[in-house]
Amino acid sequence: MDAVDAMGFQEATPIQSESIPKILAGQDLMGIAQTGTGKTGAFLLPTIDRILDTPDNGKIKALIVVPTRELAQQIDQAVEGFGYYAKVTSLAIYGGGSGQDFSREKKALTKGADIIIATPGRFLSHLTLGYVDLSELTCLILDEADRMLDMGFHGDIMRIAEKCKKDRQTLLFSATMPDRIETLSKDLLNNPVTVKLALSKPAEKIKQGAYVLFDHQKDEVLVEVLKDRNVKSGIVFTSRKRTVAQITRTLKKAGIRCERISSDAEQSERESVMLGFRQKKFPILVATDVVSRGIDIDSIELVVNYDVPPNEEDYVHRIGRTARADKDGEGVTLINPDDQFRFGKIEKLIEKEVPKLEIPERLGKGPEYNPKNRGGGGRHGGRPGQSGGRGGRQPFRGGKSQGGDGGNRSKKPFNKNKPNQR
Repeated sequence: MDAVDAMGFQEATPIQSESIPKILAGQDLMGIAQTGTGKTGAFLLPTIDRILDTPDNGKIKALIVVPTRELAQQIDQAVEGFGYYAKVTSLAIYGGGSGQDFSREKKALTKGADIIIATPGRFLSHLTLGYVDLSELTCLILDEADRMLDMGFHGDIMRIAEKCKKDRQTLLFSATMPDRIETLSKDLLNNPVTVKLALSKPAEKIKQGAYVLFDHQKDEVLVEVLKDRNVKSGIVFTSRKRTVAQITRTLKKAGIRCERISSDAEQSERESVMLGFRQKKFPILVATDVVSRGIDIDSIELVVNYDVPPNEEDYVHRIGRTARADKDGEGVTLINPDDQFRFGKIEKLIEKEVPKLEIPERLGKGPEYNPKNRGGGGRHGGRPGQSGGRGGRQPFRGGKSQGGDGGNRSKKPFNKNKPNQR
């Protein structure tokens, strides 16, 4: 409670107030709530509390499986904050590193920690080699489960679950509930309770807008949007990895400081870019959906969808990066003819028609907006003018294993004095 107070928490979010008592009671739980609603605190706080009632013997008590290394790192930081005075230990295990990194992970896993946060493939690689001890695991947590299924991790998740104790507690958290999530919950959870919040509605404080245009008009509109708003912290999302580099070149040529991040970047590069963005060393991050969920940065003013997300829920996750911690924010989407039908489905989902903004006159006219248009009407359009052990924390991050210093740390729990919820 001292740590919760030091981190500036005033009251529980709905997902926390509904989930925490059930988790403390030992029940399996399926939590359905979109990003930014406090899911991390909903499962970490009761998990840490229950770990304090277990022997301090270095054995793994809880395993948290997540889709991306960024989310693993973020949850690891949250454990550091929430467990600051409790001295609960955690390790973040994720792929993308060298053989040396794998060896250091092996050494750290052999020594053990209270909580392991891991991406599925990397953890399974260690698990199958036989030195990971899950004999005292009491809780298996799947975070962003729908995202993991989208990324093809179903088989890895099932193999990990098979290695866990049968009488464990299992918690499954997801932003959406497609049929596959319901099937997964039936396979893994025992008589679960379900906590389901209203889904897929962007926060009211997010100002939404969209430009209906041809592909050749996108870059100039993007540059004008960023310059006109003098954005101090913003993200430009694209669904295609190959487009990330093109957008980055365009913005730098226009004098806009930016960096890029995508799933095929080296681990060290991704960590360096995310750190620089958090520290406001550059204002604009160009990214694929690898950062559309689970990245908790409160100061993002603007999110631009360079293209319409592949499904409706991803739109909510993308623009949900802004207007956090009671701040205002804006989400802007660039819609070409082939994307109009998908954007119409988004408007139906959020039960709101997103205002269509005027493109600059010098670029000529854009296409008419017709959400019944399924595409094929000219992705590239016409030419301009045409319409057509708890003695100390021992984290593993970025390939470095750090020793603990007991409970006498000079630094305070992170995210202090902020009333936001994770």
